[in-house]
Formats: sequence, structure tokens, C-alpha cells
Amino acid sequence: MSYGDPNNPYGQPPQQPPAAPGYGYPQAPPGVPPQQGYGYPQQPAYPGYPGGNMMQQSMPGLLTTARVFLFLISAVQILFAIIYLYVGAIASDAGDSGEDLGLTGMGEAGDAVAGIAIVGALIAAGFAVLSIMLGVKFSRGGQGVRITTVVYGALGGIVGLIMLFIGLDSGLATAIIGPLIWVTFAVIITIAPVVPSGTAWFNRPRY
Repeated sequence: MSYGDPNNPYGQPPQQPPAAPGYGYPQAPPGVPPQQGYGYPQQPAYPGYPGGNMMQQSMPGLLTTARVFLFLISAVQILFAIIYLYVGAIASDAGDSGEDLGLTGMGEAGDAVAGIAIVGALIAAGFAVLSIMLGVKFSRGGQGVRITTVVYGALGGIVGLIMLFIGLDSGLATAIIGPLIWVTFAVIITIAPVVPSGTAWFNRPRY
């Protein structure tokens, strides 16, 4: 009995050739370990932007509060501007009426009061515009907005303290509440851009 005879049913089965590698897999030369994946070298991951994972996506809470206070202050300043204009108009009309009645000097006095009231209205309107601009620019502003806000808040705090001392000296509760609220707003507006979270917000990269 010969095991080499291919027609012998009891003989040793012929050896099968090794299976060919699948389609798309390049054959590695002898001695080279097989590559993982589909045979293509792995590409290194692209690094992110410096500090990209640390960039703040939303405005800090203290800055948001200061922004709201700026808008509230601008509303009060606009209201004062309207009141000053109204007082100036009343003074001008009263001076003209006094002149018509023969009261000497009423016209000049009325014009003087009206002029002072108009100046006050223009100052209040100018500060209202500044408050609105600072509040709007908080979202994309840089160091210029930050420094202007700190100076603006500090000056407002000084004025509020003077008004508060006057109110305390008068002993009237109505003369204390308003300046106290004003000083509180000014302090928050001043310190919000200075604390680390505010400084990081104004120093953040912009693309």
C-alpha cells in the first residue's frame, strides 16, 4: 500500500497550499511583524490649538452681573437726562412768562437754569451711551474695554460715596438708599474685570 498514490483512498491526503492573504492586505516581508489595521501606518493625531481646551466658552457670572448693572445704570442716566430736559423747558417757559408779567430778570434767570439743565442732560446722556457701549462690548471686547470699565466703575463709586456721606449726614433714609445701591453697583462693575475670571475672559483668544 503506497501512501504516495493519489488514487489510493487510504493514503495520506495531499497537503494544501497556505491560504493567500485577503484582498487589500499587503504581504509583509519575512522578519517584519504584521501591521495592525488595514496595512496603513497610523497617522499621529493633530495637536489642538494651544490652550484650546482651556478657552472659556461663556462669560463669567460676575461679569454678567456687572453687564446687567451697566444696562440698569444707563436706564437711570437716560431717565435723568429726560428729567433735566424737562426742568430746562419749564425754567425757560417760567422766565418768559415772568418777562411778560413785567418781572425784571426772570427771563435771564430762566435761561440760566435752562442752560444748566441742558448741560446736565447732555452729561447724563453721554454717560448713558458709555454704559451701554461697555455692556455691549463685554462679549467681544479686549483690554481697552476692561480698563475703561474699571476706571468708569471706580469714578462712579467715588461719586456714590460722596452722595452716601451726604445722605448719612442728612439722616434721611431716602437720601441713603439710592447712593448705597449706586455704590454697590459701582463696586461690582469695578472688581468684575479685575478678578482672575474676568481677566481671563478679556485675555481669551479670538478667532
